[in-house]
Amino acid sequence: MALSTVTIRVDDTLKNNFNSLCGQFGLSNTAAYILFMKAVVRERRIPFDIRIDSDEEIRTKAVNAFAQMRADAARRNMRDLSVDEINKIINEVRDGK
Repeated sequence: MALSTVTIRVDDTLKNNFNSLCGQFGLSNTAAYILFMKAVVRERRIPFDIRIDSDEEIRTKAVNAFAQMRADAARRNMRDLSVDEINKIINEVRDGK
């Protein structure tokens, strides 16, 4: 079996994090790449989901999350916040307070 070299370019942080995790798994980064490549060939697909939610899915998730938050607030007897109060909280979070 002839061996070939594969070269990929990634930023240093990603490479270092990947190598560290591979080490924790007891693998070299080369072994991890080979495992990934074999899974792609064997399964004839990328072995994990790569997708973007549709606008409708995003909207539905947002509406459901909002309804859940309102239900949680009602269970805790929390009053509704005004727009000014909401903006104040948002600005505090942005400012790191």
